[in-house]
Amino acid sequence: MISDTFRYAAIMLAAGIGIPILAALNAQLGTRIGAPAAATAVLFAVAFAAALLMLFLTSGPAVLAKLPAQPRHLFLAGLLVAFYVLSITWVAPRFGVGNAVFFVLLGQLISAAIIDHFALIAALPKPVTLTRAAGIALMALGVLLTQRT
Repeated sequence: MISDTFRYAAIMLAAGIGIPILAALNAQLGTRIGAPAAATAVLFAVAFAAALLMLFLTSGPAVLAKLPAQPRHLFLAGLLVAFYVLSITWVAPRFGVGNAVFFVLLGQLISAAIIDHFALIAALPKPVTLTRAAGIALMALGVLLTQRT
């Protein structure tokens, strides 16, 4: 049996691999049709259909009845993903997929460290120690080095 840590790491590695592919594909669609917002709308329509399929295959639609009781700030995630997809679709053809994803990764490193350090949004607390800060800086440097021409 595969450990949970390995399984979770593999899933997130696959998600990470998908981000630049998503960026390149949607940027190309937006460029070809001349409308990044339209390409983003199509992406979300396809994603919505996939999410609905997973909803019906796993928990079922009854869980949606719990939505009205949830704190409104939790729905900000939808705006954040829309901002990400809209911005990467518009920026990647002008700035390069690698450069765009580099800054996304840098932002993720910074944001994740802050969220974990202060245990924001019910995250597991993980303080930013000197060792962790050095690791994050090393990761950021590594990503930067991969983008140098």
